[in-house]
This record gives sequence, structure tokens and C-alpha cells, in this order.
Amino acid sequence: MPTRKTPSPSPAASPSARKRAGKPATRPAANAITPLTARLSGYIAAATRTALPPAVVEKTKHHLLDTLAAMISGSRLEPGEIAVSYVRSLGGTREACVPGTSLVTTAFNAALAGGMLAHADETDDSHQPSFHHPGCSVVPAALAMGERQGRSGRHLLRAIALGYDVGARVNFALGAIRFHLAGHSTHSFGAHFGAAAAASAMVGLDATRVRHALSYAAQQASGISTWMRDPDHIEKAFDFGGMPSSRGLAAASMVAHGFTGVPDVFAGERNFFVAFSSPHVQPDLLVHELGSTFEIMNSNIKKWSVGSPIQAALDSTEALVKEHGVKAADVARVVVEIQDHEAAVVNDRDMPDICLQHLVALVLLDGSVTFASSHDIARMKDRKVMALRRRIELKPSPELTAAGGRQAIVTLHLAGGATLRHHTEVVKGTWQNPMSRAEVEAKCLDLLQPILGRRRTRGLIDHIWNIEKIDDVRALRPLLRA
Repeated sequence: MPTRKTPSPSPAASPSARKRAGKPATRPAANAITPLTARLSGYIAAATRTALPPAVVEKTKHHLLDTLAAMISGSRLEPGEIAVSYVRSLGGTREACVPGTSLVTTAFNAALAGGMLAHADETDDSHQPSFHHPGCSVVPAALAMGERQGRSGRHLLRAIALGYDVGARVNFALGAIRFHLAGHSTHSFGAHFGAAAAASAMVGLDATRVRHALSYAAQQASGISTWMRDPDHIEKAFDFGGMPSSRGLAAASMVAHGFTGVPDVFAGERNFFVAFSSPHVQPDLLVHELGSTFEIMNSNIKKWSVGSPIQAALDSTEALVKEHGVKAADVARVVVEIQDHEAAVVNDRDMPDICLQHLVALVLLDGSVTFASSHDIARMKDRKVMALRRRIELKPSPELTAAGGRQAIVTLHLAGGATLRHHTEVVKGTWQNPMSRAEVEAKCLDLLQPILGRRRTRGLIDHIWNIEKIDDVRALRPLLRA
């Protein structure tokens, strides 16, 4: 049901703003706005009024649909269930829905739960150069704020593309990989600023207020990479999705309500980059090629709903099975080679979707891997699977490590003595080898139909492909409910 749109208050709406109305327009030098921050804030403020190139529009639709599928499928996994239970206990004004549930709650709560649903496992997208997962924070924040404000589908697409641009560039400016190696969570930092930018655009902040929102985002920016030790993926879902999505939305929401802040948090005394100083900080990367290079085009969608280091191995195994008609009974031994630093992450893990040997065994037994099979914990104890796993060797490869990217070589030693080998140099779904609309749709059908049913799944997919025609994103609610 259409509801009245909530207008964004002007800065003069607050008592403190009214007090300042008579002050001179001159600003102290300490509060001067640098060209860098002026350009970034202006870009964010104009984003929903700025058309995107057609290829960017299409790729943004892919990532929106893929993230919604991750959210809805994630609602049935433990991190998603606990997030929904927690948010339901908070109550709150009915502003935005939590996909995959019947819950309508505050935009903040919806972003918190939605972010955790989107990263409830290893289904969501990623941006490898900036070392973070943009979709699980940007999409829930943009959608929740869009519902609260009654914004259009066209605005939603533009805000999402903006969030990918800003989140990636914050991590670039911090020196992503070295920032991660120092113990910080790039998956939380970039995600947080991306969500703040998307939410700021959706609530309609002007450039001045965008700068205040960026200051509140900087104050809340946090995250340490202890998430790597999380055995249940619950805190990790919060660190990657729930925390940055809700806190980014909060920054924009508070400023829209009248909060003011530091005019330029990226420059001047005790600024953001000073706080996280290192030899690798490059503030200019915040705006490098902004408006010409769209980072959503450099983002990856996973073909397989499993850990990223396993993607190439499954590509190679499936290719061998399809090309040669190989059955599990034909295989005497399997050798899988991947990069040195990723082998330990997926070697004989006790979670099915991040255990390389288990998933390769499933491809050999079933011909492929589905969302259901990759999350079937009981099947890890199946005798046929366990017997085949014992014949699969994971071998760290210095050569593949030196080559870069995510690659894998799978060698099947057959019972008759023959050997089959396949080298995946570019994983399907990466920006260098993107999935087609049909391939993204096939993945999402697998994730969505068990929860939404065939008719509503088809309806949701069709609405996303034509989202520019939606005047109010709240029209999606009946299709997202479960």
C-alpha cells in the first residue's frame, strides 16, 4: 500500500542550525573543505540524479538480484535465523522489510538483519582488488533506506552502484591488502563507507550533509580480522554485512534528521587517514577515476555458493566431468592445486561450503553442486562421500601463487591409468569472465525457489530485470516475503 514519503529535513530544521543562521558565511581555516572531499561529497549527492551507462545498469541488476538471493537463502541458515530473531525482539517502526521473512521493522534493523542474511554463508559477491564484499552491506542499506523514503527502482540502482564505487575506493586509499595484514578488517571498512554513501544518496542528502554523514561514518568505522577465527559464521556475518550496513545507514539517517558534524573528516588535524596512518595510505584514491571507472564492473558474482578459494577447483572439476563423462567410480585419485595462501583456508574444513575436498567429491558424485548440497552437513558423513574425499589431495602451488588471481589445476587419475587435467585460469563469475544474465538467473532460481516458490521467484526476477519501471521499491515487499 502506498504511503506518504517522509521528507528529508533541511539543516536549518535543528535548533543549533537556527542559531547559526545569523553567523558570517566565512569558515575557519580548520574547517576548510579540500577539493578531494568536495568532489567525493558532490558525487555522492548527485548520484541518484546521474544516469549510469547501460552496461553498468545491467551489471548492477545482476548484483542486486544475486544479493537478494543470498539474503533470502541466508534467512534459513543459522546466522540469518539468529539475526532475524534478534531484530524481531527489538520491535520498531514499520519502515522496511527483512527479505525472506514476514518482518517489517525500522530501516536500521532491516539493514542489520539484511546484511547478516546476505553474508550468512559464502553466497554473496566480492570485490577482490579492494578485498571486501560490497553487496552484503550496500544492498541492504540502500534497499532499507529506499523503502523508508519511498524511492524508485532507478534510484536504488544508482545508489547501489555508488556504494560499490565508494566502498572500494576507501579500501584503495587505505592500502587494502596491507591494511588487512595489519589486522584491520577491510571487509568492514569499505563495506561501511559504501553503505553510508548508498544510504546518503537514497535519503537525498546534499553535498554539505553528505560530508557530515562521512564524518559519522568515519567515527563508526571499525573491524578487526579476528573474524577469520569465527567457527559458526555468525560474527562474520555481522562483521561483513550487518554491522557496516546498519552503521552506514545510521550515519546517513542521523544527518538527515539534523545532526551536523565535521565538515571534512578526510583532511586537517586528526583526520581519518591520520588515525589509520601507514606508509600505504593514498587519500587521492578516494576519487581516482570516480565517474569513469565503475567498481561494480570489477566485482565478482560467485557461480558456486561456496568459499571463494574453491570456485576455480569446482569450475575445473565440472568441466572434466561434462567433457569426459567421468563418474566417481572411474577415479582412483584426484590432485587439486590452488594458491599457497588459500589452501589452508579450505583444506578439510568441517563446514561443507568451505571444504574443498568435500565439494570436489560432490561434483564427481552428483555432476555438479547446488546450494542445498553444498550446505548439507549430514552428507559430510556419508560413506561414499568420505571414501572419495580420502582420494582427493589438496596441493598448494607456488606457481599458481606467483601467477596471481584465483586459479586451480585439477588432475584426475583414472582407475584405468589415464590422466585428465584441467586448468582454470579465470573463474566463472569474476569480472574478467562474467556470468551472463541467464547464468545469474540460474543461480538465483536454485537459491530462491525452495523458499519463495516458482511463481514468486519468477515474479521477483522479472521485477529486478525491469526495476527502472518501479516508482516505489516498497512494491517489492510482497515478492520478498516468506
